[in-house]
Amino acid sequence: MDTPQISAPSRAPSSGVVHINTRHTSRFTVVGNHLTQHSELSLTAIGLAAHIQSLPAGARIGIKHLAERFPESETRIAAALRELEAHGYLKRTRERLPSGRVVTRTVSYNQPVTGATPAGAPRPQPEPEPEPEPKPKQQPQPQPSPVRPAPAHLPRPETDKPAPVPAPASIPAPPRPSLPEPQVHDLDRHRTALDLLADLRRHEPRLLLGEADIHRLAPAVAAWFERDAHPDAVRRTLVADLPGSLTRPAGLIAHRLTTLLPPPLPTAVPAEEPAPRHDPLQNCDGCDRAFRAPEPGHCRECRTDLEEAA
Repeated sequence: MDTPQISAPSRAPSSGVVHINTRHTSRFTVVGNHLTQHSELSLTAIGLAAHIQSLPAGARIGIKHLAERFPESETRIAAALRELEAHGYLKRTRERLPSGRVVTRTVSYNQPVTGATPAGAPRPQPEPEPEPEPKPKQQPQPQPSPVRPAPAHLPRPETDKPAPVPAPASIPAPPRPSLPEPQVHDLDRHRTALDLLADLRRHEPRLLLGEADIHRLAPAVAAWFERDAHPDAVRRTLVADLPGSLTRPAGLIAHRLTTLLPPPLPTAVPAEEPAPRHDPLQNCDGCDRAFRAPEPGHCRECRTDLEEAA
């Protein structure tokens, strides 16, 4: 009797990896050994290339997005992308959209490319040049068509664009004027100024000032008092015509104390001395000559003759 031949099972290798393969029917990616066994690519680059080839078209593979997905840092991922780009498995180009935004286009190749053409891809053949058509014996010359102005909505050529006007240099804002200061420090005026500023909230609740602002503004109020401004007049100036929305009452008070500071009163001119008073003219009772005297009588000569006669 014939003994049936029974094939002996293949013996496992004594060392190294043992493969147990299961045929995939869905959700698989074919990766060439030229990538998985590449001798110049790092393990990070090989794994990243396999991951990119398994992604659907349009998936995001930016450095930050990959760093959020995997534990490798952005530096290692960027270096791996550069390796794949240098060995022809990846191509990245930057394009400007019509809106002006610059985006990066990434193309993944499952076969490494050399130059701009993938390995194994058919190269475009040059098209044959068409034979020149025979010219007619008499060819009518075309009439020049009238030049029509271009529509206003079409963009002009780049050469017609005017040169960009440089933006004017920013002018620094002038410094704010400092608060007025009294020429002579008067303790009574300073106390009156402190009381006036603290009392403003009774006349206008929105003019509630802090203690630090009151001490800062008091010398300016004292400068008004030094220029003979009455406290009631100063209070009316600070309270009148307030804006609808008042958020910084101390700034408004400082602005008014600075810009509305009255000038000093002019120096009083002394009264002029009265003109010398002249006595009225009188007619002498003796010689009837005119002379000046406060009362009627005799002139000086007649008075002398009378004294000698006596």
